[in-house]
Amino acid sequence: MSDGRRPADFAGMAALVTGGGSGIGAATAALLLARGAEVAVLDRDPSGAPDGALRVTADVTSGAAVRAAVDAAVRELGGALHTVVGNAGIGAVGTVEDNDDAEWGRVLDVNLLGLVRTDRAALPHLRRSAAGAPGRVSITHTCSIAATAGLPQRALYSASKGAVLSLTLAMAADHVREGIRVNCVNPGTADTPWIGRLLDRADDPGAERAALSARQPMGRLVTADEVAAAIVHLASPYASAVTGTAFAVDGGMQGLRLRPAT
Repeated sequence: MSDGRRPADFAGMAALVTGGGSGIGAATAALLLARGAEVAVLDRDPSGAPDGALRVTADVTSGAAVRAAVDAAVRELGGALHTVVGNAGIGAVGTVEDNDDAEWGRVLDVNLLGLVRTDRAALPHLRRSAAGAPGRVSITHTCSIAATAGLPQRALYSASKGAVLSLTLAMAADHVREGIRVNCVNPGTADTPWIGRLLDRADDPGAERAALSARQPMGRLVTADEVAAAIVHLASPYASAVTGTAFAVDGGMQGLRLRPAT
């Protein structure tokens, strides 16, 4: 046990978390550290990464920067890489008419191609680790409930996350025989800095928060720690038989259809 309570299931393993400077990524990096992993955080501003993590500055929109950052992180982590958490992402609000081509390109460049660049750079390292550690090597993407449910005012964001879901399934098929598991987590509306900024722009932030909470059957926003727990479970050796899975952490939003409260 790593602290008397948590299992040290990541002992001897090295993990890379993109977008780990805040929100879900920082919570994931902290939990991986608590479970015994050596962790590198790759972010445009990694200063908010948890203590104990290796902080690496890079922008996922640059293939060259990502490859250099991943290679540098692996060297610092001892030459091996077992777990990649592709979490870097940005939001977008509006219907299909509200965002121009440049904004579509910007969001897809981060949310989809950012994962492609990170995974492409990490795969040679993951393959080497998988050769001697069956079931212990994985890629986990942060996707969204927006990939599987139609949400108003989220056309661009939903399209980007739908692509992440499809990418996850295709990669799981491509790499399963190499011993690399690929999964994603689909959070509902999570209490993260991005949602905080969205609420700040609302005419009535309190009413908007209440509306976002009410559309999830549990009646509240998901926490970053709850999403991190799901990500770390999928990355753990305890999930060694799990690949090609989309794990909803959404307060029941995807699967439940409740009658109106009376």
